[in-house]
Amino acid sequence: QVRVVESGGGLVQSGGSLRLSCAASGSTSSINVIGWYRQAPGNQRELVATISTGGNTNYADSVKGRFTISRDKPKNTVYLQMTSLKPEDTAVYYCNAHYYYNWQWVDSWGQGTQVTVSS
Repeated sequence: QVRVVESGGGLVQSGGSLRLSCAASGSTSSINVIGWYRQAPGNQRELVATISTGGNTNYADSVKGRFTISRDKPKNTVYLQMTSLKPEDTAVYYCNAHYYYNWQWVDSWGQGTQVTVSS
């Protein structure tokens, strides 16, 4: 199985930057896509950015040009560099690994890390 653990959240002023980290462990070679989702109070969880094993990236329109997802393969770690942060980016950010296990595709979620952007 795969386990993911997030870190790097915090409080930042509008216009500031933060970098989130997601460390994966376990059967990391079975991961197909890994990325970030977020959930603000009262809202559904939404995709922020993902990166595939082939290096293809996908971003939500709301973060394009401001957020960058990257990975360090030897460290099994994925990063989300967030710049020009806005108050509407405030949410709990979750790391997700989509991987193949026991003949099926499954998802592993982290516990989440809070990002708060003050105006």
